[in-house]
Amino acid sequence: MSKKKTSKTNADQPAVIPMDTAKAAKTKTPKKAKAKTEKPAQPKKLSALDAAAKVLGETGQAMTSQELITAMAEKGLWTSLGGKTPSNTLYAALMREVNAKGKDARFKKTERGKFAAKA
Repeated sequence: MSKKKTSKTNADQPAVIPMDTAKAAKTKTPKKAKAKTEKPAQPKKLSALDAAAKVLGETGQAMTSQELITAMAEKGLWTSLGGKTPSNTLYAALMREVNAKGKDARFKKTERGKFAAKA
């Protein structure tokens, strides 16, 4: 038996869509832009190091990290977010800046556990 080749009829073939119509079907209608409500500019919160630099600059005397934490809270510059040992965290950050930046640091270690603002 030999196989006969049969040609497909137009009914068997899928309909061809012209390109213009295909592109028009795929394009989306533009969405309306939402009106953005502008929030009033709030002053950026100071970091613990920035607040410590400000307190040390204002007082002009050497302070421990615990004294700095208390002074920053009293002046409303910075408060802990609920950490158990904010003074230890501040001490570590002060030491890190002094060791990393050397002469360019904002702080200097005056004696054991005390820091002062660099003049």
